[in-house]
Amino acid sequence: MWRPERGLRGPERVTLRDVDALNRVFSEAFTDRYSRDGLVGVRVPHLNPLIWRYAIEDAGDGAMIWRDGDGEIAGFNMVHRSGTEGWMGPLAVRPDRQGERLGSAMVQGGIEWLKSEGATTIGLETMPRTVDNIGFYSRLGLLPGHLTVTLVREAGRRIGGQPERLGDDAGSVDARLDECRALTARLQPGVDFTRELALTHELSLGDTTIVRRAGRVAAFALWHSAPLAAGRPRDEVRLLKLAAEDLEAFTELVDAVQAAAETERLRRVSIRCQAAFGDAYAQLIRDGFRVHWTDLRMTLAGYREAVTRAGVVMSNWEI
Repeated sequence: MWRPERGLRGPERVTLRDVDALNRVFSEAFTDRYSRDGLVGVRVPHLNPLIWRYAIEDAGDGAMIWRDGDGEIAGFNMVHRSGTEGWMGPLAVRPDRQGERLGSAMVQGGIEWLKSEGATTIGLETMPRTVDNIGFYSRLGLLPGHLTVTLVREAGRRIGGQPERLGDDAGSVDARLDECRALTARLQPGVDFTRELALTHELSLGDTTIVRRAGRVAAFALWHSAPLAAGRPRDEVRLLKLAAEDLEAFTELVDAVQAAAETERLRRVSIRCQAAFGDAYAQLIRDGFRVHWTDLRMTLAGYREAVTRAGVVMSNWEI
C-alpha cells in the first residue's frame, strides 16, 4: 500500500486502549469540518466509550488507524461488514495532517479490505452540504445515491402488551438470532446483521424488537438506547438496522419500537430512513415523524446496493 508523507504509518488495528485518542481526533476533525461548512461555534463532543467499543468490535479487523512519527493517531477508518454489505464510518483525519493524501489512503485501504472480505456493496455516508467531501469521495470512485433521512418522533404511542425482544428471558437468544437472520436473507440475500444484534445484546447497548405473524418473525429492529455522547443521559431510542416483510409489518414494528421507548422511559425515537424506501418514508411522515438531519449515501462503482426483493430492509451506515 502507498504510504503518505511525514512518517505516517498504517493501517494498524484499533484496540480499546486507543479510545481516548480516537475521541480527541474525532472531536477535533468533525468540529473543524462543521466550522468550514459555516457552522461556527459547534463543538462536536466525545463519543461514549461504550459506543466506541461497539464500533471497534463490530469492525474487527476493519478497525484501522494510522499513526504519525510520534506514535499519535493521525487518522482512523472504522470499516464494517454485515454479510455482503460493507460500509465505512466513522472516519476522520486529524486537522493538522489533512492535505497529505492520508484520507485517500484510508478510504482506499477500507475499500480493498472489504473487497478481500467478499463485500458486494461498498459505501459510506457524508453530509450533502459538504461538497468538497462529495468531490473527494467521487474522485475515489464512489457515486452519490439516495439520502438517508433521520426522522424523529416523541415517544408516547402505546400498543397492547409488551413487544417481544431478543433479550427476553423466555426463549433462546440464539434461536431468535437465527430467525432474524433468515428473514434478512429472504428479503436481501447476502446481508446479515447477526453480529450487530448479538453485540448490542452482549454490551447492553439496547435491544432488538421482534414482530411475529402466526409464530414466525415478520419484522425486527435493532436499536440502541445508550447515549452517543460521553457524559450525556439516555434520551432516545435509535434504530440501526431493521427488516420487515411488507409495509404493514414495518408499521407494526415502528409502533412496537415506540412502545419499547416508553418502557425504557426515553423521550423520543430516531430512525435513519433510506429514502429509497419511499412508501416507508411516507408512512413515517404520516405517523408524525419529523425530519431532523440528512446524509448522502455514496457507493463504489460496481459495488452498489442490492435491490431488496421484497419488504423493507434499512441499514444505518453510522454508529
